[in-house]
Amino acid sequence: MTTLLVIAKEPRPGRVKTRLTPPFTPRQAAELAEASLSDTLAAVAAAPAGRRILVLAGRPGPWLPPGFEVVPQCAGGLDERLADAFAHCAGPALLIGMDTPQVTPELLTVDFADCDAWFGPAEDGGFWALGLARPEPALLRGVPMSASVTGAVQRDRLVAAGLRVRDLPRLRDVDTAADAEAVAALAPHGRFAARLARCTAEPDPPRDSRPPAEPAPRPAGPR
Repeated sequence: MTTLLVIAKEPRPGRVKTRLTPPFTPRQAAELAEASLSDTLAAVAAAPAGRRILVLAGRPGPWLPPGFEVVPQCAGGLDERLADAFAHCAGPALLIGMDTPQVTPELLTVDFADCDAWFGPAEDGGFWALGLARPEPALLRGVPMSASVTGAVQRDRLVAAGLRVRDLPRLRDVDTAADAEAVAALAPHGRFAARLARCTAEPDPPRDSRPPAEPAPRPAGPR
C-alpha cells in the first residue's frame, strides 16, 4: 500500500506561519499552525495507507495521533528536505505538507495502477501534494522552492523523466490571513476553522495603562 508522508515543523511561536503576523501574534500563528497540522494528520490517519510518516523539524507534541512514525527532517533547503522525505520509502508514496487543513482522506486515497506520479497544484503556484510510484529523490533536488513557478517546474521535471502524471485538485495553502479565512470557509467544522474563530475573537493584548513616570528631579547645582 501507499506510504503517506507529512512534512511539517513543530508549531512553536516565531518559528511557523510568520506571514500571519500581523494581524495575528506569534502565539496565535503557532496555534493556527498546530490546528492546521492536527487537521492534516487526522485526514492522513483516516486514509488507507501502508505506513504513515511524519517528517518533522522539531519535537512531536500532544497534537500527534497514534499510528505515525516520526523521522527528523534533514538539513538543507526545502527541495533537499522534500527529497530526503521520499528516501524513507521503498514503494509508492504520497507527500503532503501541513498547510492545507481542508484536505480530506478521499483526496489522499490515490492509486498508481495507471500512472507513475500524482501532482497536487497549489493556488500560489507551488504544490501541496506529490506522489511517486517509485520514489526518486533526484526528481525534487534543484527545484526552486517558494516561487510562483515551483509547481510548474516540478511537474515539468516529472514529465521530462517520462512519468505518467495525474493531477489532484488545486488547493489553497495557508500562508496569509486572507488564505486562512478562505481555507477555514472550505472546512468550517475542522480544528483550523475553530481556532481561527477564537484567534479572531481574541482582543489585542492589553496595553500598559499606567501613566508615564514623572521625570526625575534635576540635581541642584550652581546657576
